[in-house]
Amino acid sequence: MSHVYCPECGFQNPETSNYCSRCGALIVPEAGSETTMSFDVGDAGEEGESLLETLGITGPALVVRSGGGIAGQPFQPTGALTLIGRSPECDIFLDDVTVSRRHAEIAREGDTFTIRDLESLNGTYVNRKRIESTVLADDDEVQIGKYRLTFLQR
Repeated sequence: MSHVYCPECGFQNPETSNYCSRCGALIVPEAGSETTMSFDVGDAGEEGESLLETLGITGPALVVRSGGGIAGQPFQPTGALTLIGRSPECDIFLDDVTVSRRHAEIAREGDTFTIRDLESLNGTYVNRKRIESTVLADDDEVQIGKYRLTFLQR
């Protein structure tokens, strides 16, 4: 069975849905919509590495999977501390009311990345579990508000 994702909250609905079963938003099927291909960089070798670089991803990154109309956009953690939130001053700016002004932060210590919730109203989720703080691993799913992101550590 195929699925469609809600453009408002990112919830996975059956393909025949007209409205999101979580938030009630209208789901409009897109004619000629984009398709998403997935690949395992480990299996792709140099070809996979060059594709990531073509997409502008040269190191660890959070890539938006759904939410806010910015699917596919990569965000790379900058420096030792990367702030995520709705405030324009944040390093990763997610513009939606489901995201707190200062929602979460990613701390980098060497090759280890730790995400910490900053007492946000809607919480921060990693692999669909609400967290206060956790170490991120390659391909972890991070949910902040209605945004679903994948953490890539290549």
